[in-house]
Order: sequence, then structure tokens, then C-alpha cells
Amino acid sequence: MQANTTRTILYALGANAAIGAAKLAAALFTGSNAMLAEAVHSFADCGNQVLLLVGSHRAKRPPSPDYPLGHGKAVFFWSFVVALILFSMGGLFSIYEGWHKLHATQGLQSPWVALAVLGFSIVMEIYSLRACLAEVRKARQGRTLWRWFRDSRQSELIVVLGEDLAALFGLAFAAVAVMATIATGDPIYDALGSIAIGVLLVAVAIGVGLEVVGLLIGQSVDPKSRQAMEDFVRSHPEIDAVFNLITLQLGDEVMLAVKARMVSHDSASELIAAINRCERDLRGAFPQLRWIFFEPDNAD
Repeated sequence: MQANTTRTILYALGANAAIGAAKLAAALFTGSNAMLAEAVHSFADCGNQVLLLVGSHRAKRPPSPDYPLGHGKAVFFWSFVVALILFSMGGLFSIYEGWHKLHATQGLQSPWVALAVLGFSIVMEIYSLRACLAEVRKARQGRTLWRWFRDSRQSELIVVLGEDLAALFGLAFAAVAVMATIATGDPIYDALGSIAIGVLLVAVAIGVGLEVVGLLIGQSVDPKSRQAMEDFVRSHPEIDAVFNLITLQLGDEVMLAVKARMVSHDSASELIAAINRCERDLRGAFPQLRWIFFEPDNAD
């Protein structure tokens, strides 16, 4: 089952906008560096989700002479841009801000306000993560979450899940940092919290980026889908033997190229009709197939 990535992105956008505004207000009021890092992270996530929506929209543009296979891979490009933004604006900024404040002597102002905002943010982030996991559950088809992450070709869903998980753990780091600062009166814990959030974001950005870059270069469909397509072609009554089968993931759509020996036919027109029947049945079984290139090899 295909997940609704647009709905997942919109859930995350709404949650991050509310969280970012609350975090920024708390950071300005309390002077918390960890809270400021979290605010930057949330607003960066908002920008990321807008870029994912742009990518999804551009991916739906029809094929043209310059782009004969369509624009489906645009969503992979924008997903990779999001990973770069998460790495730079989110991770590196948080590390820099924490490092810059390591020698600060001024403590937090009204730290309980920061904790209240963090509590609100955690609730909102859990709401966004639950919506994302509900869509992931539709797509992973019994696979473990890790196996789905490694095999999935839905880059938007990969990015949103990575962002949500990073945000939730980042909030936990920020809460621990603020509580440690309250307990000890030492603002160094707040600075260390900012650095920890930055390291977390950098790690998530690298992991997400490595997954998306494969799609950007040109990855096949996930192994389970490819095997299902190959089994379908091999079992089709018009096919005698399959020599090669290549797939290419193009956004939500797929290109399939098959080289096979067809069953014997008395004329070229009958052979063409058999190929057409095979292509029609393939599209019926796998709606994501947009392009099918069939090369019969009946040379004896």
C-alpha cells in the first residue's frame, strides 16, 4: 500500500510551525542556548517540509521532449537538499552555538518556562511522529522499521521520519540540559545540550542523505517489488523465458525494461499482440509502472 506522503508532510509542517514559534519565544525569554538551537531546528524543518512539497509538485509534471521519462526524480533532488539543510542549518548551527556559549557565565532566566515549552513541543512532535508512522506502517508491509528505511524508495517519507525522530530526541536532550542547568546553576550544561542536539542532527542528516543519494543517482525499485515483478513476468503465459529485467525508480513511478523469449507465434502481428497483453497485465498488477520497454528475443 502506498503511503500518503503529502498528508504526512503537512502534519509535520503544522506541528513544526507551532513548536518553532513556542521555542523561539522561550529562548528569547529564558536565554537558553539549547532552546535557541531547538527553535532553529524547528524552523529549518518547516522550510524543509515546504521544499518537500515543492519537490512532490514538480515530480508530477508530465514528460516532455527534454525529459522523456518525466520529472519524478525531482522529489529525490529536493529530499537531498533537505538533508543538506538539516546538516548545515540544523546540526552545524547548533554545534556552533553550543561551542560559542561553553564559557558563558550568565545562567538561564525563568528556566521553568523553557521546560513548559519543551513539554508542549514533545506533545506536538509525538503527534507528528504518530501521523508519520501511520503512513510508514502502510508502506512497510510487515517489514521492520529499519528494513523499510533501508529498502524504501519514498524519499519524502524517509526525510520526514528522520526529522521527526531527530526532533523528538533533540527535545529530550534540551530538556535534560535545562534540568541539569536548574539543578546545578551551571550554564555549561545548556551549552552541552546544544552541542548534543547538533551532533544528533548531523548524524540523522548523514543517514538520510546516504539513503536519498542512491535514489538520486538511479536506484531500482525495492527488492520485494522487483522480485514480485520478475515472478509475474516469468509466470505469464506469453513468456517462455526471461533473460533480463531492469527497473528504475522515478519518484512514485517506475520504469521496467524486459528482455524475454516469447512463446511461439505464427506471425509478427501475433507476437506484438502477445507483448501488448503482457504489458497490459503488468500495468494491472503493478499500477506504479509508467513505462514498460519489452524486447522479445526469439532468435534460435
